[in-house]
Amino acid sequence: MNKSKTSIVPKNMLIPFILVTSLFALWGFANAVTDPMVQAFKKVLELSNSQAAWVQMAFYGGYFCMALPAAMFMRKYSYKTGILIGLGLYAVGALLFYPAATTEQFWFFCLGLYVLTFGLAFLETAANPYALAMGPKETATQRLNLAQAFNPVGLILGLFVAQQFVLKNLKSDDVENFSALDEASKILIKTSDLLVIRNPYVILGLVLVGIFILFLVAKMPQSKAEGAMPSIGDTFANLAKNNKYVLGVLAQIFYVGAQIMCWTYIYQYAEAIGMDSVTAGYYQMAAFILFTFGRAIGTYMLRFIGSGKLLMLFAILAMCFVLGTIFIKGIIGLYALVGVSFCMSLMFPTIYGIALKDLTEEQSKVGSAGLVMAIVGGALMPKLQGMIIDLGGNGVADIKILGVSEVSFSFILPLLCFLYITWYGHSVSKSSI
Repeated sequence: MNKSKTSIVPKNMLIPFILVTSLFALWGFANAVTDPMVQAFKKVLELSNSQAAWVQMAFYGGYFCMALPAAMFMRKYSYKTGILIGLGLYAVGALLFYPAATTEQFWFFCLGLYVLTFGLAFLETAANPYALAMGPKETATQRLNLAQAFNPVGLILGLFVAQQFVLKNLKSDDVENFSALDEASKILIKTSDLLVIRNPYVILGLVLVGIFILFLVAKMPQSKAEGAMPSIGDTFANLAKNNKYVLGVLAQIFYVGAQIMCWTYIYQYAEAIGMDSVTAGYYQMAAFILFTFGRAIGTYMLRFIGSGKLLMLFAILAMCFVLGTIFIKGIIGLYALVGVSFCMSLMFPTIYGIALKDLTEEQSKVGSAGLVMAIVGGALMPKLQGMIIDLGGNGVADIKILGVSEVSFSFILPLLCFLYITWYGHSVSKSSI
């Protein structure tokens, strides 16, 4: 009897909860399938590392631009409406890859990713509080953790699709020196490869149309955020005075930047030690599996260790792995880069929880949008890392910096990010901010 009162998901909410849970896998899929595209576009369109990083700039820049408008929308309308808008924008962005492949314009692909992440911003803003609301308050955290467990499923599936259906089928990857080919051969390969890149996104767009229809006809609880909209100026003023929140947003910017750098440039790091992109994909798959495993371990450890202290310990371990990535050459350095993912697994939700902990309910509604906007770190940091890799030319090991290749040295950026997160976790554990 007591068990039924505290059930994680009530029976009458089971179908809606399953539908909402599927969304967590959907944005995980989008994240994972996009990372390898930086390397794919670099080869197919003969871009520099910095130019190819516009893929991540467009993808994570969309989060930044739409997070706050999505949060404001969710204050006024139902979660279901927000999810439908999110799915619609997600589908439109994915389907834009069709005309992008036809025109063969890089900016068109970036536009598709930009619109796609408008949809993801809506989905993330709606799905998290919606999952919390689908049952008793005392099991809300367990319910959200259950839903979030499906995010790594999407990550692994997205990488599998990118690896097996894109990277393995790129003809430009089979040519030893693509740039040296005659123009006619290049055009044929370029057209073929852009169609290969296009197909997963177009299929995803059609699947999303089906999921949109499913949500449209499904009977979903029509709850929406409660309470009147506070003055946005007053809310921002109050948030700006909260050091734990402000410094937490900065920590989230650095965390997402570090995560995307370590996942995106695993391909360039592998290239520097003579490994092809498909094989490198297996190492990224291992990184995602470690990420999933680390999340389970970290969540369990939070029962015994304070969130600030555990965040600090995981960030210190991450710095050790990054130092190995920079200064240990060959396959061992790649192993160290894969190991960073275990340490990162705990960081996003822990920083999120710490930053919002002392806020009022009204401040949290706007404050959470700031933390979603912090995903812009995934747009800015990879661009900077790409510029470092390009210091010696368009290759990944053209020059030596401090005795290591420029791609190895470029991981100084994630190292600095984890250094700040270490300080933030320490400050929280000592209650000094």
